[in-house]
Amino acid sequence: MLIQRLILSRAAKAWRKAPGAEVPTICVGNITVGGTGKTPHTEMILRMLQEAGRGGLAVLSRGYKRKSKGFQTVQADSTAAFAGDEPLQIKRKFPDVTVAVDRNRVEGCQKLVSDGAGIIVLDDAFQYKKLHASLNIVLVNSLRPLDKDRLLPFGRLRDLPSRIKDADMVIVTKCPHEMEAEEREEWRSRLKLRDDQPLYFTTVEYDVPVPVWPDEADPRYNYSKTVILFSGIADDRGLRAHLSDTYKIVEAVKFPDHHAFSRGDIRQIDVAVREHPTAALLTTEKDAARVLDCKDVPVEIRQRLFAVPVRATFVEEADREAFAQRLATL
Repeated sequence: MLIQRLILSRAAKAWRKAPGAEVPTICVGNITVGGTGKTPHTEMILRMLQEAGRGGLAVLSRGYKRKSKGFQTVQADSTAAFAGDEPLQIKRKFPDVTVAVDRNRVEGCQKLVSDGAGIIVLDDAFQYKKLHASLNIVLVNSLRPLDKDRLLPFGRLRDLPSRIKDADMVIVTKCPHEMEAEEREEWRSRLKLRDDQPLYFTTVEYDVPVPVWPDEADPRYNYSKTVILFSGIADDRGLRAHLSDTYKIVEAVKFPDHHAFSRGDIRQIDVAVREHPTAALLTTEKDAARVLDCKDVPVEIRQRLFAVPVRATFVEEADREAFAQRLATL
């Protein structure tokens, strides 16, 4: 454990000395492996930048579990296997934003700048010590506090909790829609933040499910009150709680995070569909991107499968305004 702490400490010092890119960069990162909501927050930042009239927007991700190599530009018709599920999801929701993948963030930023990028959002680069972002944002899942977790492999911490002090700002995610001032202050004390470190709070909002295969979707399932849920995300508790308010979940199938669906998985889902002939089939946007890579998906699944869009929003309007003002300085 001591050796691990020393290694992480040296990496943090190297990161602080690393050079920046030629244009403003915003890093959306975390201390915990998965489940903090990096993709919804990346999308939130893109929406805010677009609302502010900023042009030349780009996103750079490593493209976790993609099969392609090197720097690649993501297109709306790319596959999850080529681009990674999260970059593909972002590109499809923001077609005017340049989305690219590259394990080498320095070279990736250089290529994006040469292609006209004016501001780059870095997905999951807080631990990337060769590039120092203009604005480092660290996300903390309110349902999995850092002080209740342990370093890998005994817990889900990928970094020392003290590394949060290196962030320019911290966002506690997946919060209740309303929070008392005392609870907000308790979080600041709990995270041991610097006095000058902004702390914001966001919550999760879910939109109406949308068909994964729009041309084949059976509209009757829009009115179903029973659903089959399958997901391959780090933390599906919020989604399940949300759906339980509206639907009866007759079956839930859980896969590992970023799971590449096999023919056997599709058969397992198909069995559930046939056992519940009136139930709609729901999944996440990221899972939908990976299911679309699968061949020979049965028509019963294509007719019933809907993805549940998710977005991150600030709990307090004052937080949103302060955050927007900070983006405007970049």
